[in-house]
Amino acid sequence: MDSNLLDQLDEPSKRALLEFKERVQDCTTKLWDTRDEYLLKWLVARHFSVTEAEKMLRTSLAWRQVNGVDEVLKWTPPEVLLKYFSLGKVGYDKVHCPVVICAQGQMDLRGILQSVTRKDFFRYQTYTAEKLNKEMLEEYLQTGKNKDCLLTFISDMDHLSMRQMTYKPVMETGIEQTKVYEAHYPENLRRIFIINGIITGIKFCGINNSIVFMISLGPLAPKLFTVIYNIMKPFLHQNTLDKLKIFGNNKEEWTAALLEEIEADNLPLYYGGTMVDPDGDPKCPSKFNMSGEVPYSYYLSNSAPVAKDYMETMNLIAGASGFKKLKYKVDVTNSILRWEFLTEGGDIGFRVYYKSAEEGTVDLVPLSRIESHLVTEEGEFICANPGKYVVMFDNTFSILRPKKLRYYIVVDPPVPASPTTTV
Repeated sequence: MDSNLLDQLDEPSKRALLEFKERVQDCTTKLWDTRDEYLLKWLVARHFSVTEAEKMLRTSLAWRQVNGVDEVLKWTPPEVLLKYFSLGKVGYDKVHCPVVICAQGQMDLRGILQSVTRKDFFRYQTYTAEKLNKEMLEEYLQTGKNKDCLLTFISDMDHLSMRQMTYKPVMETGIEQTKVYEAHYPENLRRIFIINGIITGIKFCGINNSIVFMISLGPLAPKLFTVIYNIMKPFLHQNTLDKLKIFGNNKEEWTAALLEEIEADNLPLYYGGTMVDPDGDPKCPSKFNMSGEVPYSYYLSNSAPVAKDYMETMNLIAGASGFKKLKYKVDVTNSILRWEFLTEGGDIGFRVYYKSAEEGTVDLVPLSRIESHLVTEEGEFICANPGKYVVMFDNTFSILRPKKLRYYIVVDPPVPASPTTTV
């Protein structure tokens, strides 16, 4: 999405924006940004279908509530993520959008995922997204620049290895996080550059608003990158695909492409710019780290969480019949569905959904695998609508290993409103 796109809207698009604003007026207090530029992103992501954009926004607000996204910046991420997850803002492009670099290929994602729970890993992805959005909005309010709050992203896949990419949790988390970004952070990217990544037989069109990934792979590069791309592509919105620029391993070629968008003094020397750290380091580790292998000392211990007296016990067999649905009828608006569970024998699939005659089945917590054998899982959801709520535990992905589940699930009454004092 080009900067100042709001000013370029045709009449049908302006009418769609006005209708969308009217429909989601009740959401105003829940939005972190209420400007037209922010609301427009949801419409663009759904090709100006007001109905689909409204559905997308409301689903996202429910996701934010379930995952405590509005409070995530108060959280202190685990040290291993701060040290070994490569991500950082190095400068600005020529239209004052932040330039963010990720040394994806040099990250030991295998080690990271064995050092934190999946919950903390995904919370950190949300943490970084929220932090960048907050910084962009604050800077716009101060300077008037980057009105649409967009960023340019550079993902450097140098040294990407088959060992990393064939580790199943790496691909699973990559797909899941792609879904999260597409569903909850629409139209945040202005440019995507992929360099040193070779894909044959694929034509990219509509590059005007691309973001840049930078990829440098070894001898298996063409085949490996093509496999990865084909896995991720179905989960990417067409608007995102239209923002990709992909280059081979010709540094002169991708450097020229970067410098068309970014001034040299806003790019590390290592990436073709002129920026260096005070000590002369061309990679600028003060701006972002190049990652590296995670020491075993960070790996999670094998000690299991401890069950509590009030928990019930359930055994889930392996295979197709290894699931259980627990149904809860909610009669009072804003009742609170709370859950707490742990497992013995490995992780477990977990899902919460709502069923109604009008809307059918609505996912509140989409099915995902929870490492509850490492850390007790706790959560809650405010049930805005009376009806039937279903909590599902799923072990069908396990072929041989049964699981013992210990859980506590309850529906609490709404929290009473604070009394109002009349003066």
